[in-house]
Amino acid sequence: MTTAVNPTDRPGRLAEFWYYFRENRGAVIGLYVFAAIVVMALGAPILAPYGPTEQFRQNTLVPPFWQEGGTTQFLLGTDAVGRDMLSRLLHGARYSLFVGVVVVGIAASVGILLGLVAGFAPKWLDTIIMRIMDIILAFPSLLLALVLVAILGPSLINAMIAIAIVQQPHYVRLARASVLGELSKDYVTSARVAGAGIFRRMFITVLPNCLAPIIVQAALSFSSAILDAAALGFLGMGAQPPTPEWGTMLADSREFILRAWWVVTFPGLAILITVLAINLMGDGLRDALDPKLKRS
Repeated sequence: MTTAVNPTDRPGRLAEFWYYFRENRGAVIGLYVFAAIVVMALGAPILAPYGPTEQFRQNTLVPPFWQEGGTTQFLLGTDAVGRDMLSRLLHGARYSLFVGVVVVGIAASVGILLGLVAGFAPKWLDTIIMRIMDIILAFPSLLLALVLVAILGPSLINAMIAIAIVQQPHYVRLARASVLGELSKDYVTSARVAGAGIFRRMFITVLPNCLAPIIVQAALSFSSAILDAAALGFLGMGAQPPTPEWGTMLADSREFILRAWWVVTFPGLAILITVLAINLMGDGLRDALDPKLKRS
């Protein structure tokens, strides 16, 4: 017997999600800040007054416009080779968001697949998969990423691959735990009795009911990916100069920290604000998607 789908169910779920999400004021603020960062990143070619690598050699280490010696030509000042800081920060947002999207996409897709396999697989295969994940988790994440980038070669693409490998075990463990929690429920038993194949049960029956904690993990991993990419860039193992990636900008300007505070402060603030906004959003997603945390 087929049950008719109520077309109002989806809008009702979205309304319920937004109701619990907006209860967390910090999450709403984080959402607005993150949306503004996305808009600035997408509009960087239009909003940026200059190109990110364009140099004005006669205007090196110009302070922000409100400080003595500053000029409205360069609102946030220039770096050691005369590049406009505002333009580089706006274009740097594109790289950081791109890193987050790619890393979360790779880590989540592969991790969810391995978690599903581990949850449905025989005991011996489950043990092999989880022991490999435990070995990866045994290493400090940044140290393991450094080793992988050293093997692959320093570049932004290799840094993203390394960070995705480091973050993958979290998705595997989370997906596996969610799958094991769902397998004993009646609807999974009914699907098996009805003759549903293993792949249908994995991807159609069980997976949609395991997505809530994975979505929260993805939001938190997004900020971790940005931090790790900035750390690798700062160490010279990520994006290479003159790429306007925030971590690379910090590495290029650390020798001028005492005489030109803005070249270090603004990239650091960009990383701080972006990561904080995403983490606040993650808290709101957890409150809205976890039934145990929903307030009546």
